[in-house]
Amino acid sequence: MSRRRRFSGKPFGETLHELMADTGITYRALAAKTHLSAGYLHHIVNGNRPVPATNVIASIAKALGVEAEHFREYRIRYITSQLEAKPELVDRLYKRLL
Repeated sequence: MSRRRRFSGKPFGETLHELMADTGITYRALAAKTHLSAGYLHHIVNGNRPVPATNVIASIAKALGVEAEHFREYRIRYITSQLEAKPELVDRLYKRLL
């Protein structure tokens, strides 16, 4: 198995496809591990469905042997939730980005 970076910078579907290839897992095997349908997973990989809910990302990550944080979209959602909970961070971040 190839060495994986802790965080992917690629879109969800592309990252999922790469992880499946790296681990040699098929759509059906991943579906069995996550209790999702193989068709749904295929649609996610091909961008025909939106990025799944956070708990689904976590389930997929666990089945593939990575942390949920490996997926960029999971990290974005976490950051967004923290910004919503701490509005003072929004102003600080905004000022740094200017």
